[in-house]
Amino acid sequence: MTAEALAPAKVNLSLHVTGRRDDGYHLLDSIVVFADFGDRLRLTPGGALSLAVDGPFSDGVPTDDRNLVWRALEGAGWTGQVDLHKALPHGAGIGGGSSDAAMALRLLADQGGNIPDGLPLSLGADVPVCMHARAARMQSIGERITPMNLPTLPALLVNPGVAVPTGGVFSGLESRDNAPMPDRVPEFAGVEDCADWLLDQRNDLEPPAMHVAPEVERVLSDLRNTRNVLLARMSGSGSTCVALYPTIKAAHFAAYVIGAEHPDWWCVATQLS
Repeated sequence: MTAEALAPAKVNLSLHVTGRRDDGYHLLDSIVVFADFGDRLRLTPGGALSLAVDGPFSDGVPTDDRNLVWRALEGAGWTGQVDLHKALPHGAGIGGGSSDAAMALRLLADQGGNIPDGLPLSLGADVPVCMHARAARMQSIGERITPMNLPTLPALLVNPGVAVPTGGVFSGLESRDNAPMPDRVPEFAGVEDCADWLLDQRNDLEPPAMHVAPEVERVLSDLRNTRNVLLARMSGSGSTCVALYPTIKAAHFAAYVIGAEHPDWWCVATQLS
């Protein structure tokens, strides 16, 4: 039976790098939410595994075992046709490939398929939380996931069209042993309370990402100058930045302003949850 689903953009509202293991994996403490916008994935069972990609960001996306979706499905023993519509930019810090792979595994699980233990994490630190696909606190190397109750967050996602290599950003960290978030995250009455609390948190990858891609600093500056903005921060390892607003109308207005000034930037007003 053909199955289809949205693979939503993953957004890090905070990202504290708290250490590094002997095997090189970094330890993280991050609040992760998901947009109501993303790639689309369709699986049709068949005799052999094949992958077709279309959409505005399809150029350069591999259609073989270099693709995380391919590796996820092959690891789960599934065969058939995969159709992937790429609406999310590459190397953007919003988990495009990880979310695609996670949604492929979720579709299999929903149809009674067997997902081998350890397969999601073997595909990358973001894949387990992307399988959860709801607000969560992600810790350790990505395997510790604690669901969170957050208000729906009106937001604007902006990417300046620059792909940022994750490895290059992590290698530029000045410190890998930084303070985690507080043990207890409070309950928030609304988006303003949530944004106020997040202002005291951080993304430790912002400084090295801005060194690799100075455009990130320009995006953050422009977002912080938009009307009614509550918070602006880089997501993941960049280069997408996220801004929170009190209403979705305010987010759409900011998208109009940013898009008019930078028509070559990717701008999407969305709801995060």
